[in-house]
Amino acid sequence: MNSLLLAIILIPTVEIYLFIKIGSYIGAIYTILLIFFTAFIGIYYARAEGLNTLNKGLVKLVKNQIPAYEMISGALIAVGAIFLIIPGFATDLVGFLIIFPPTRKMVFKKFSTKNNKHNTNTKDYIEGEYKDLDDRE
Repeated sequence: MNSLLLAIILIPTVEIYLFIKIGSYIGAIYTILLIFFTAFIGIYYARAEGLNTLNKGLVKLVKNQIPAYEMISGALIAVGAIFLIIPGFATDLVGFLIIFPPTRKMVFKKFSTKNNKHNTNTKDYIEGEYKDLDDRE
């Protein structure tokens, strides 16, 4: 079965299950308020982290460095914000984990070490000496 189709079926099923379980403990009104509360807190935190990442990226650009971590971090923050906007408790948990900086660093390290294993000990230049034969003294 296609993994996207499986996700489209499983994610709402898990969310409905959690709505029913949590709603039976705290009540329907409080469950709805909790969904809105986590969405607002998550979006606020995502905005703050996004601006922080943007500032760090601009500082690196001023120093003539490539802001690779900041670009990936910004994309992960956007994905996390989408998960926080989607109503549900499981998606909120995933969204908060993505927005939380140590989790983003773990994801970045995983992908950067995976891609850097193939490029170790490669040089883009050739060392050597030369003597200009046209200049005769």
